[in-house]
Amino acid sequence: MSEDPRTGALRPIDFERLQELLPELRQIGIRVESIPFLPLIDSSDVHPVTWEKMALCIAENYAKFDGFVILHGTDTMAYSASALSFMLENLGKPVIFTGAQLPIGTMRSDGKENLLSAIEIAAAKENGHPIVPEVCIFFEDTLFRGNRTTKKNAEHFNAFNSYNYPPLAKAGVHIKYFRSYIHYPDPGSRLRLRLNTNPNIAVLKLFPGISENLVRSLLNTEGLRAVVLESFGAGNAPRHQWLFDVLKAAVDRDIIVVNKTQCSTGSVEMGRYETSLNLMSAGVIGAHDITTEALVTKLMYLLGEYESTSEVKKWISKSICGEMTIQ
Repeated sequence: MSEDPRTGALRPIDFERLQELLPELRQIGIRVESIPFLPLIDSSDVHPVTWEKMALCIAENYAKFDGFVILHGTDTMAYSASALSFMLENLGKPVIFTGAQLPIGTMRSDGKENLLSAIEIAAAKENGHPIVPEVCIFFEDTLFRGNRTTKKNAEHFNAFNSYNYPPLAKAGVHIKYFRSYIHYPDPGSRLRLRLNTNPNIAVLKLFPGISENLVRSLLNTEGLRAVVLESFGAGNAPRHQWLFDVLKAAVDRDIIVVNKTQCSTGSVEMGRYETSLNLMSAGVIGAHDITTEALVTKLMYLLGEYESTSEVKKWISKSICGEMTIQ
């Protein structure tokens, strides 16, 4: 992003202008080429079609480059990184998302170090192989698995965190990689694109006093295929009979309801407390310790790939690309 000198508003910036602001890009000893997505958009306008374009761009240029860096606004970066982790099956090269809290070109911008470090990580190899062949987010000084990351702060430079999975690398004087946490594809596997998505899902966040009419209205939305139910604590919900009835009726209509904790850290443990037993009886599925961003994009991906509700349900509780921890 850069600041419009007339209005003061932030707007997307193209790579040519970026090179003017960061002459270091020409000095790092790594060949860098840019592929602009036009028109440039704010990350709030990102759509599944945008993810499809990103994935196609990577696939079309896969043999040409050692790694990829995607400059992306912070607001929906975790959604995009999560989506690409599912779309790029058997990924064997780094795809690093990064951006800035302060626009590049402004005083104290964090964008310069974020971008230069992301490029270095994307190009890093050991014994001829990429060190981090994953979809990741690099921000401030930390490399996170993309589908484990969430935006935690709208103002500080450490805008992202991975609450339920350790960092993949830390950048200081040197970049230290934590290889035991990095996912490596099976030898000989080839990149496969999974571009079909279905966005007919909803997110329902429970709160004390939530009304029956609101829940019924949401679950009766035409075309609805799945609901992310953001519950309390370890997966708990009010023991209202009407809530059980409404959820059970939705499940009986082949709507997939997935239980995700509202807490940043920890996991859904269906049946641990009595207040989650009703959800189990209604046919709600537990989502372990997945982030909302990863669960939303995983559902879109699965619903696009599979017509069968039972097939989608089977994969919801399984880790496809390291997006959840199965105890």
